[in-house]
Amino acid sequence: MTTSLLPEKPLIVSPSLAATIGLEEALLLSVLAEAEHSCQLGQRQMGERLPFWPAEDIQRIAKNLQEKGLIQITSAPYTQSGLLTWRFNPGVIQGADQAAPTKTIPTTSTAARQSNQISPQWQPDAELKTQLAQYNIPDYFIRQQVPEFVTYWRERGEAHHSWGAKFLKQVVRRWREHEAGMFQREQDMPMSADWRPSRDAMVLLVRHAGINQAFVEDAIPEFVLYWRERGDIGRTWNTRFIQHVKRQWAKFTSALEHDTEPKRLPDNWQPGRDVFDVLALANIDLEFARQQIPEFVLFWRESNRVYSSWNTKFLQHVKFHWARQHALSQAPSQGNQHVRQQPVAGSSATRDRSLVEDLTDRSWAS
Repeated sequence: MTTSLLPEKPLIVSPSLAATIGLEEALLLSVLAEAEHSCQLGQRQMGERLPFWPAEDIQRIAKNLQEKGLIQITSAPYTQSGLLTWRFNPGVIQGADQAAPTKTIPTTSTAARQSNQISPQWQPDAELKTQLAQYNIPDYFIRQQVPEFVTYWRERGEAHHSWGAKFLKQVVRRWREHEAGMFQREQDMPMSADWRPSRDAMVLLVRHAGINQAFVEDAIPEFVLYWRERGDIGRTWNTRFIQHVKRQWAKFTSALEHDTEPKRLPDNWQPGRDVFDVLALANIDLEFARQQIPEFVLFWRESNRVYSSWNTKFLQHVKFHWARQHALSQAPSQGNQHVRQQPVAGSSATRDRSLVEDLTDRSWAS
């Protein structure tokens, strides 16, 4: 006895339609057109008709049919609801809204006519953004490409089945060009007076490494000053800056851990060893720092105040005077327009502040 190789009803696909809209899309459209009752299929019915496709593929292909202008999906995402509800666009299924419709798969010419021009309000949907995120393309870059994309295709007046697919290709290409440009710009560039870390570097330090943003901002003028004085040519300034700030922060937090009890400044006070390590990492001359100790001790002894971290106050005192000695002598045209005249550590503006305010203080930074 011979066993039939076709135990189930075969799926019928129009070759010309598959060539026009894609094989997967033509197959799903054929299944939708043969649905017996309403334009709705659940997981059980889908499993009987298309057992070889997981829910993710069904959702993707249905979305492609919608982008090609063949159907309108009226249900929640299939992967979440387990239900696909749709209606056919005009010209796809003849008599779809009648009580006893005669369902007809569109011909090649009919499908081709489903192309449409891009809308002035066109925006990438969440699924398209998810696809782009898989290429590690940031959301801000995606948003920047939309106006130019829409304007270009509206001026050309062309119609296409899937604007999402076109946008995906364009953004991926533009991002690769952007990355290549960034790489070229990082090639053997001298440190400029107005250099700042990139947005990605700031996000990495503040959001992911948990470093206080004011601390990162304060490290910029020291970093720029050091490398400008050295006159080195580099290609990875952002990487160097990240490493520089992380080393400083580790030493800084270590110094705070051992200096937390509020107390009056002793007559014979000296900065902790970690303080000089932080200053060395900031490329501040240690002899210059030592020269600040007598004035610092005299002022705070006379003020008769108590603080939990004299090391922190001394760090700010030294950094402020070091930045002022170097940065304030430079002209605004050299990238120091943002230098702010601030009172020194002995003024009332810096005497009565908490440790949190100390951490966020930038009065000593250029």
